[in-house]
Amino acid sequence: MSRTPEPTARLAFREMTPDDLDDMAALLGDRDVMRHYPRPRDRDEALAWIDWNQRLYRREGFGLWLVTLRATGEFAGDCGLTPQEIDGATEIEVGYHFRTDLQGRGYATEAAAACRDHARDVLGASRLIAIIRPDNTPSRRVAEKIGLPHERDTVSRSGLPVCVHAAAL
Repeated sequence: MSRTPEPTARLAFREMTPDDLDDMAALLGDRDVMRHYPRPRDRDEALAWIDWNQRLYRREGFGLWLVTLRATGEFAGDCGLTPQEIDGATEIEVGYHFRTDLQGRGYATEAAAACRDHARDVLGASRLIAIIRPDNTPSRRVAEKIGLPHERDTVSRSGLPVCVHAAAL
């Protein structure tokens, strides 16, 4: 069983390691990338993000994977699957963060579709969700493009209003 999604035409996936700290700290510390989160993350929080994903790989067999451009091997962002609790239920969520200079080129949609297919075809998931802030129109479009229509509005565990996009796989 593959531990990462299959490469796409333009993107490749691999597990994060502590060697990725500089790239992940830059990504998660970017105010534009993190504009729909309470705040950007600092370097220690980026390392904790990598550690969290490494625990998910071991425990769940999935997590957010580091995404690179196949043509150059250049760091592009992260995308993957995480268990998330929403409205008292734990579901598998697809999530993604891409460098600001790479946004608007379809990379998030391409990566999220590969992760959706991995969830269905490799992990045997029967349902997938995306939890997105209401004002995050680009991420909501990505969710809809990969077949996750708006299902409901709710409040996250941290008390923020969110939209849940979801579908059976």
